[in-house]
Amino acid sequence: MQDSEIDYADIPATDEAFWQDARVNFAAVKVPVTIRLEPDVLAWYKAQVPRGYQTLINHVLRKYMLENQPIEKV
Repeated sequence: MQDSEIDYADIPATDEAFWQDARVNFAAVKVPVTIRLEPDVLAWYKAQVPRGYQTLINHVLRKYMLENQPIEKV
């Protein structure tokens, strides 16, 4: 389907208030890496979410990173 074929007639108009709390969310660029995990660790992650276990590992690493930021010296 081409953009020109889309019927916008049934889409309600939006105003400034509709977009007031909107924000743009850009997906982070991910870098392919190789990581060696023990078989039971990998099996556990795969058992949690059969599709998307790498995203789960990334989430856990990010949470750890954010919770363990170095304390800024004043």
